[in-house]
Amino acid sequence: MMATYNIEPASVNDYDQIINVWEASVRATHEFLSESDLLLYKELLSTKYLAMVKLYCIKTDGQIAAFAGVAGNSIEMLFAHPSHFGKGVGRSLTEFAIRELGCRAVDVNEQNRIALLFYIKMGFDVTGRSETDGLGKPYPILHLQLAT
Repeated sequence: MMATYNIEPASVNDYDQIINVWEASVRATHEFLSESDLLLYKELLSTKYLAMVKLYCIKTDGQIAAFAGVAGNSIEMLFAHPSHFGKGVGRSLTEFAIRELGCRAVDVNEQNRIALLFYIKMGFDVTGRSETDGLGKPYPILHLQLAT
């Protein structure tokens, strides 16, 4: 049985921790990213992207273990600190986003096979593909929808 986690809204005060979780997670799972692109996305995350979503987090011992950003019916970002991989934090946030926030869509980097398999296991189906990411970088994006 998976642990149950308390999910709470995150605020601007949590941005530093969120960015640290994001960077640790991306470094552990996105080996396909160049260092310069990783630093660009980190800058955009802090200056632009976090403000564009409703943020939710799971904290353990007062520290953010995982977070999700939601806009409309889409999970725009979902990242767990590597020390919390496999502990159910991503599952808990995804189930919360589906059940409580009405999320039905998510995009995932095609090269991030672990995330793709996670979302398929969570009930999503691949419905489309973009050759590049939102910035036109050569990181194909798969578009997923929750199976009905």
